[in-house]
Formats: sequence, C-alpha cells, structure tokens
Amino acid sequence: MSDRTFHILTFGCQMNVNDSDWLARALVARGFTEAPLGKARVNIVNTCSVREKPEQKVYSVLGRIRQATRKLPDAFAVVGGCVAQQIGAGFFTRFPQVRLVFGGDGSAMAPQAIERLCAEPGLRVSLLDFSEEYPERDAQLDSGPVPPSAFVNIMQGCDNFCAYCIVPYTRGRQKSRAADAVVRECAELVDRGAKEITLLGQNVNSYGQDAEAARHATVAGGADGDAVTFAGLLHRVAALPGLARLRFVTPHPKDIAPEVIDAFGTLDNLCPRLHLPLQSGSDRILKAMGRKYDMARYMDIVHRLKAARPDIQLSTDIIVGFPGETEQDFEDTLAAMRAVGFATSFSFCYSDRPGTRAAMLPGKLEAAEKAARLARLQEWQNDYTEQCLRNMVGLHTMVLLDGMSKKPGISPPESPPDVCDAGRDAGRDGRQDGSPAPRHGESWQGRDPYGQPVNVVLPPRPEGWRGRIVPVTIVEAKKHSLRGVMRA
Repeated sequence: MSDRTFHILTFGCQMNVNDSDWLARALVARGFTEAPLGKARVNIVNTCSVREKPEQKVYSVLGRIRQATRKLPDAFAVVGGCVAQQIGAGFFTRFPQVRLVFGGDGSAMAPQAIERLCAEPGLRVSLLDFSEEYPERDAQLDSGPVPPSAFVNIMQGCDNFCAYCIVPYTRGRQKSRAADAVVRECAELVDRGAKEITLLGQNVNSYGQDAEAARHATVAGGADGDAVTFAGLLHRVAALPGLARLRFVTPHPKDIAPEVIDAFGTLDNLCPRLHLPLQSGSDRILKAMGRKYDMARYMDIVHRLKAARPDIQLSTDIIVGFPGETEQDFEDTLAAMRAVGFATSFSFCYSDRPGTRAAMLPGKLEAAEKAARLARLQEWQNDYTEQCLRNMVGLHTMVLLDGMSKKPGISPPESPPDVCDAGRDAGRDGRQDGSPAPRHGESWQGRDPYGQPVNVVLPPRPEGWRGRIVPVTIVEAKKHSLRGVMRA
C-alpha cells in the first residue's frame, strides 16, 4: 500500500460535497492518490449536523473505517465539517485512529495538515478556530478537468441564528468572499469547460452584508461599506462569456432583494428554478423559529418571482413537528404548500440540536405524531411532483448532459406524443423546431433549465456527450424524472 493514498466519505449539503471535491484535488496535487476504503492510508469523513443524531452516524462510520483498515497499521482517520466542529478534540479520546479534526474555516489548511501527519506518525492536529475573514483556498490547486456543472463557494457561515439551526455554531459567523475572487474562479471554470455554475452559501443571498464584504470593498478602493451586493455578483458572473447556466443555493427569504427577483426576468442564463426554504406555513411557528418573515412576506416574494419569470419552479424545506406545533399550524403549512405549488420539497421531522434555542423549548411532540404529519405532507408532495412532471411532457427544452444514464438505451418512439404539438418552450433556451432522436443509441442523463433530471437516448459518438447541451422534447414523465428525445 502506498503511504500517500486517501479515501473521502461525504455527508450533508452541497457545500460539503464541494469542500470534499476541493480537498481531493488538493491532495492529488500534492502527490496523493485516491483509493477504496480498506486500501487507503488517510480516511476522511466530511460530516453534517443537520439530520438527527449526526454524532452517532459519524461514530458508526469511524467504526467501519477501523474495521476496514485493521490490517493497515499506519492508516488513520480525519474528521471534518460540522460534527468535527461540535465534538472537536473529543474524537481523539474516543477514536485513537482519528489524528485530524477540522471545521469549515480549517478546511483550507487540511491538505497541509494531512501531509504533515503522514510524515509524523505520532502527531495529532485540530483546526477548529473560526476566522474573521473568508478562508480563501489555494486556487492553483484547482487544475485538471472540471464537470459540466460546477460549484463555487461565495460565502461561509450564517448570522441568522434560527432557533433550530446549529450552522452559526459549526460554520461560524457570516463571511463573504471577495467578489473578484469569485468571478475569477467562475471564469476559470468556464474556460476549462464548465457550462453551468451554482453559487453556494449557507445564506447565499446575504452575500455582501457583512463586515468582511466591507473590508473587501475598502481594499479594492471603494468606500467603506460599499460592498458588492448579491444581485451585483449575479450580474457579474452571468456576463461571463460561455456561461450557459447560472444557479444559486441556498437563499433566505428575509434577505431576497428586489434586484435579485428582477434578475430572474433580465438574466437569460439565470435558471428558472429557485430553492426557497419555507420551514413552516404558520406565522406563529415561523416566529418561534426566529425566521424573521411571515407568510404575507413569503407569498409576496413568490408572487414577484412568478411575475418576473412566469415559468419559474420553486422548491423548499419544511420542518414538521417543531415544538408547540398544533394541528392547525400543520394545516397552515399544507395550505401554504398548495398555495405556492412547490415542484419538490425536502421535509423532515424536527429533532433537537444541542445548544440551539429550540432544544430548550417546551411542547415537544411525540415521535409518532411528527411521523404521521410528515407522511401526510410527503404524500401530497409526491402527488404534486408527479403532476408537475406530467405537465412537462411535450416541452421543447435544452438538456445539459453530465454522464451515461443507468437507464437502458432503449429506442425512443417514432415521434413525440400529440401533446408536443402545443409547441411549449421550457425556458428561454428552448426551440420549437425539431424531430425525434435516432431509434438506436446510448442512454444519457442530464438536467433541463429547471434542474429536472432527464434521460435521453443519443447516437454513439467517439468523444461521448458529456458536457454537451442538446435540444430535447420531453416525451414521458416518470415518478422522479423525465424521458426525452433529441431534436435535430
């Protein structure tokens, strides 16, 4: 076994996925190679605190790593992310194989620390301090091929302190990245083949509203506090030559500025899909959660988004069974979901997070009651999502292909169904002219401008189809995806 091999296990949000991707590239640039679990010397667990009992999950994974590496005496484990920030050096006491723990701000220094650990077998390191500045990562490590859809962090941390959320304690206070650094990274990704970029942040649309952003403005020669706004950053990134699609996650409703809403109507490459967390449809529960908006404010945002971009699709997050939630509060949530018509939603039963205000609130619901309400909500959502997908049959759209599909390469029908004659366009990049795809080929998968997964059979080509944007007519709706045929 090489002494410079690594394996990464990632849990949680897209920011964690992006952090792990960067860490992998950073290690490869330092001469490490990826290896399967059980073959790698360095075993990295990038953790998340959002779901219930995250500590137990991490402990279980570390036990699995210990078992898999029992024949590799020099193997060790690394724990990063939110649970690492929570537990800290406690991992050293319980798990002798853990030799590095790092939080969100410490991730920039993790590659160097791992190199040092490989050279000094008796060493243990913790990187848990919060930085007052955005921890910019070594850009020169970002070399080599990039995926068709790339992700770029623009800020870290959160200042909202919602009652149920542990992010401000594990990711720290909000820190915006310098706008020039964001635009430069996006431009490099596009130059190397990325067609779509998603801007990432715990509260992405609060970008530019913190002291770090004001400092960047001062360093750049602007007046103190004259920082780039999120809307301004959207316009700068959207203007990059060759960028076909732009997305962002995750916004907070209280911070959505009118200029951001207007951008959906003015920026052709800003995709007509937005994830807008609601959490509850009850004003009473929203206040208890500390969300800083009510349903009137939320619905006003929805109406203005649909006015700016009538075809926009919305998704959301819902917490069921927050302390004190009554049956009427829950019915208010169901009513809100029906009023908005979310294409998809991510819904969970409330669970305590240590150190949060909600953990100390009275009125905790029984697990059975929370589960029953969640089942009702998800049943409605599943039916509505299937209807949304069925409504897309017949649309002419453009699909960004990201890889071969697991679906078999079956022959498409001779022609799309009659509903295609309606000639509806999916987004501004749709086309009306077209014909069905060839009858024989390979099955590929990708996403349309709304982010919906689409499978399409395409003729074989030596270089493949990954990274290509192809015109497609949607001909069939599955439970969670769409099938299309390519148009000429």
